[in-house]
Amino acid sequence: MIPDGTYTAVVDRIEDSLATLEVDGDEELYGLIVDEHDLPEPARRADAVLQIELVDETLVGVDYDEALSETRSEQAQNRFDALSQRPPREDDSGETR
Repeated sequence: MIPDGTYTAVVDRIEDSLATLEVDGDEELYGLIVDEHDLPEPARRADAVLQIELVDETLVGVDYDEALSETRSEQAQNRFDALSQRPPREDDSGETR
């Protein structure tokens, strides 16, 4: 059970109109499933960052953090780009290709 309070949450995925949120507690990461229509429209996508307020594991407040969402998206793209680049290899002549 997630204690009542205010948290930062990230949309992990949306399937069949249900959004799975990763909720960052002080010492624990929680999962929460909500109807996607309970989220602001721009937050209805994976990796959207939210500030949420919960009472009895029910959303009573949701704010979309556009700036943090964009930063998170850019960081993920940068990691992907770095992983997709192959390191240079040396051929038999010792030259780098």
